[in-house]
Amino acid sequence: MTSIETLPARLCWALLIASCLVAAPQAMAGRWQRGEAEPPAAPANSEDTTVGNTVSELQRLMANHELTELRTTYNGNYGASLLFHADSLNYYVALFHEKEFWRVIRTEASDNAESLYVTFADQTRQLAQVYLDTIRLQAGKAYSEKLVTLNERRLRGLQQEAEQQRQQSLQVSNALQERKQQAVALSSDLRATNSQLEALDKQIKALQAQQVNPELSLPATPNVAPAQAQQAPAQAQELPTQH
Repeated sequence: MTSIETLPARLCWALLIASCLVAAPQAMAGRWQRGEAEPPAAPANSEDTTVGNTVSELQRLMANHELTELRTTYNGNYGASLLFHADSLNYYVALFHEKEFWRVIRTEASDNAESLYVTFADQTRQLAQVYLDTIRLQAGKAYSEKLVTLNERRLRGLQQEAEQQRQQSLQVSNALQERKQQAVALSSDLRATNSQLEALDKQIKALQAQQVNPELSLPATPNVAPAQAQQAPAQAQELPTQH
């Protein structure tokens, strides 16, 4: 095997540089896996549809306030945004749900960015349809339950009112029956009183007629038998002889 010392100096340096170039990527890869170094960012003029890298890049630019928001569409809790990075002339098209990015695409072509934005905006309408339908159905269910509660309360009120009316009607009917019986009794009492009044009135009129009559009316004398009239003196004469 040829020793490195027997080779020309220029060739030795070439071999050394080549070995370093081969070993450097392997060493950096090991450092990325161990978390000792960050992977290099993608070139600024290339399109990258890898969600993880592009999302991290977008979040970093947003945190540094380096992006300009060109367009944003919201459908329910889904949204699509078109952002522009002035320093690199790159466009970022993002599809997100609430505060979580689902897809982020970076491009330097404005037409492509607009087309991607329209596609993402359409996707937000499709994704949000179920969400919006759910909101409407939940609202309709809550409203129906509210109406059911109100109608049940109204029904109970009407039932109570009907029961009160029934009780009142029964009381009125009983009162009318009692009044009717009292009226019948009073009518009988009135007839009896009228009859008594008529009798008294006749007696009064008869007495008044006697008082205004000028003729003297004497009571009738009883008739005495003759034998009895003769025996009375005899008995009166015998009384002294008994002494």
